[in-house]
Amino acid sequence: MTDKTGRTEAEWRDKLSPEQYHVLREAGTERAFTGKFDKFYEEGEYYCAGCGQKLFESDAKYNSGCGWPAFTKPSEGDSVTEHRDTSYGMVRTEVVCSNCDGHLGHVFPDGPPEAGGMRYCINSAALDFEAEKDGSDD
Repeated sequence: MTDKTGRTEAEWRDKLSPEQYHVLREAGTERAFTGKFDKFYEEGEYYCAGCGQKLFESDAKYNSGCGWPAFTKPSEGDSVTEHRDTSYGMVRTEVVCSNCDGHLGHVFPDGPPEAGGMRYCINSAALDFEAEKDGSDD
C-alpha cells in the first residue's frame, strides 16, 4: 500500500531512522527535552524530515519550556494540516505535514498572545534544519 507521496511503508522504513519512522509514520512522540532542536535557536528554516517540505521558520521559534521545539506559526499557510486527535483519552489538535501526512506534533492555544496565541509543539525527529545563508562569498 502506498501513501499520497507514492511511498510504501517499506520505502518509508528505508528512508527514515527508526525514531523518525516512529514519529512521522506511527504518530509517535520523542521523550521531552531529548530532541536535537528543543534548545536550538540558529537562524534558518525547518523542513519535514520525511519529504523535505518547508514547515517553520526560525523567527517563529521560541522557548516554551515544554520540552519540544515550539513555534508560533507554520512557515506558509498550507505547509501543515491540523486534525482532531482523541488518542490517549485527550482531545488535542494533531499537526501533520500537508505534503506527506507525516505526524509532526500538536498545536495548543497557550502560545505567546502577542504572536497569535498558538504553540506548535513539534518533535525534533520530524524536522530537518537548513541554516540561513549569511550572504557572504567566503
